[in-house]
Amino acid sequence: MSINVEDYYPRATFQKMKEFADQHETPFVVIDTQIISKAYDDLKAGFDFAKIYYAVKANPAVEIIELLKDKGSSFDIASIYELDKVMGCGVSPDRISYGNTIKKAKDIRYFYEKGVRMFSTDSEADLRNIAKAAPGSKIYVRILTEGSTSADWPLSRKFGCQTDMALDLLILAKQLGLDPYGVSFHVGSQQRDIDVWDAAIAKVKVIFERLKEEDGIVLRMINMGGGFPANYIQRTNSLETYAEEIIRFLKDDFGDDLPEIILEPGRSLISNAGILVSEVVLVSRKSRTAVERWVFTDVGKFSGLIETMDEAIKFPIWTEKKGEMEEVVIAGPTCDSADIMYENYKYGLPLNLASGDRLYWLSTGAYTTSYSAVEFNGFPPLKSFYL
Repeated sequence: MSINVEDYYPRATFQKMKEFADQHETPFVVIDTQIISKAYDDLKAGFDFAKIYYAVKANPAVEIIELLKDKGSSFDIASIYELDKVMGCGVSPDRISYGNTIKKAKDIRYFYEKGVRMFSTDSEADLRNIAKAAPGSKIYVRILTEGSTSADWPLSRKFGCQTDMALDLLILAKQLGLDPYGVSFHVGSQQRDIDVWDAAIAKVKVIFERLKEEDGIVLRMINMGGGFPANYIQRTNSLETYAEEIIRFLKDDFGDDLPEIILEPGRSLISNAGILVSEVVLVSRKSRTAVERWVFTDVGKFSGLIETMDEAIKFPIWTEKKGEMEEVVIAGPTCDSADIMYENYKYGLPLNLASGDRLYWLSTGAYTTSYSAVEFNGFPPLKSFYL
């Protein structure tokens, strides 16, 4: 398998990033903020009526938060630690949503005292905590959606509730003095099947109609989460195609009088902006007759590449070495047998690849630094640089 870098980055952009990378010791991620800026502009152009809440968990770097703040983005926050970082960058609480459905009562109170008034929920226990700690706040209920088989990184089961439970929670929210504001869903990260948005929006429509007709509750917002694609080995439709189809689904169900629409992109804004640079530590075989080589690098699952778990996300890998290719197993440097990135999916790397050579992992701006372990085997967290 040979990677053409120009399928992922303009030649000048990659050259700039590589020249910077050549000056630093591996492993690290280098991120071009101009790519992030353009991705944000493209998303706004595709969904010009929507509000964008950047999912901070994708990459919580101050450089990214400040860039998106200045471009007008709001922020989807998952913890008090993210909240402190984002507000420390000057983001006002009216641009923040507490999107995590699993939260301590004292953390809800902390958000409320900081001025945040929009909260996600998917359970009665959490909803009652919100009513006590954040009275009068806007509530949106996250529903379960299908799409786990077509998303590279599924987000089902742990988050969300069935439609009947969502109806009960929104009715209860009103009874508890909260503002039943809307419904949210997430079709799965790196979702390649656009049709799953159609089914999710149809579920939302049912909830909107039943609450209005039977309970007099008028919902005003749909949070469609993320799921838009990054540029990995398995290619997807363009963002323009996603936007065209999803807008068609919305108008089929809601006509031209759309409720407020929120998007929570993470991966699609950040991934394509990053290149993770690693060094080959060893190349070996397991026996004299073994067909496959093992390529061990100085970065692995515990230092930024956890999304290779179950070989879910398949990052494009480029090296300067050329020549005959051979299938390899790619593994990290730690003393943990789980630290193998790719064994079943067969990556091809040059036969002349050797210790000291560099591997460039493309489209690694998201969920690398934020997943990097603090000190497993003593390795420090993954370094990052922002151009």
